[in-house]
Amino acid sequence: MKNNEEPSSGLSRGNHRTPGGPSLPDSIRMRTTGSPVRPDDAASASLEKPALSLFPMSLTEALVEEANIELAWKNVKANRGAPGPDGITITEFPDWFRPRWNAVRQQLLEGTYQPQPVRRVTIDKPDGGKRLLGIPNLIDRLIQQAIVQILTPMFDPGFSESSYGFRPKRSAHGATKQVRRIIRRGYRYAVDMDLSKFFDRVGHDALMARVARKVRDKTVLQLIGRYLRAGVLVDGHFQATTEGTPQGGPASPLLANILLDDLDKELESRGLRFVRYADDFVIFTRSKRSAERVFASVHRYLTRKLHLVVNLEKSRIVTTEELEYLGFCFVGSRATINVSAKSIHRFKHRIREITGRSRGISMDHRLQELARYVRGWMGYYALASQLKLFASLEQ
Repeated sequence: MKNNEEPSSGLSRGNHRTPGGPSLPDSIRMRTTGSPVRPDDAASASLEKPALSLFPMSLTEALVEEANIELAWKNVKANRGAPGPDGITITEFPDWFRPRWNAVRQQLLEGTYQPQPVRRVTIDKPDGGKRLLGIPNLIDRLIQQAIVQILTPMFDPGFSESSYGFRPKRSAHGATKQVRRIIRRGYRYAVDMDLSKFFDRVGHDALMARVARKVRDKTVLQLIGRYLRAGVLVDGHFQATTEGTPQGGPASPLLANILLDDLDKELESRGLRFVRYADDFVIFTRSKRSAERVFASVHRYLTRKLHLVVNLEKSRIVTTEELEYLGFCFVGSRATINVSAKSIHRFKHRIREITGRSRGISMDHRLQELARYVRGWMGYYALASQLKLFASLEQ
């Protein structure tokens, strides 16, 4: 959900400016006492210090602290994205935010802030299904990002080494390389389990119980709960959210990792080799019989302990040569990383869509869109060892 908004260059005098885009006003930056802290320094430091020494103040005070809000705005601005229900864009936000921050900050400190419903957006999934997104207003995107920044150094150091999704210094490429290492160690079967509509079905009580294991600040816990229950606007009509953590907000990936960390720890306690990227995970065994036992026991754990739904139609046991993971496949005993056939098919289909003459857009716009898509695709799949494939696609 990205748009083509250009950063504003006409901010009013007296505002702190970040090169390349709109910035938050001085009234935000002057609230921190003591020596000034650059946002990048605060971010790197927060990942290095032990969790208990991170915040000498309360978590709520850390949430609204100047450096944290500045860093949150920097991240939200970099991610761009479409407006929420209120229609306010990235370029419009600083002017909208400036006169309102003091009131919002006080509400956050007092525990009275009420997030607004998100805007429902439906996008097509590669497998033909639909993915439901919830696009928050920018103010709620900013606050969610600020929450993520104070919770990540508390939770992330304890996450599994086999978890790669939406974590600092980890990526889909890292997950793919780990799959290759496991296969090379002689694991020839994969339990590929699909969680049905995971982000839409997360139980709020189960999730909040796991967040509360490390978060003792009741104001922050209440705020997270309010975001989960904020509801969605579907064609302008409000719908309550009694379960799920809508994709589209900054907090959703971290909350998913917090819940699924229990799964990671369970698999580790059993001595199983696995790789997880968000809700997409695969478990490896040396034999088919072992894979069948693992499938049955993990299915029971997911349904009875985490109260999640396993899509039995899409979940399967395969040889590692048949496995497709994060758009890649793995060939031979050396698990050579290649682009999967499905990914190539989707690439060609998308190219035909972009270049189709029936779209009613100019040739220049079409070529720009095509160049952006091809660069992104090539950048992601550059991990694959298929020089001939990339040469043919470039032509």
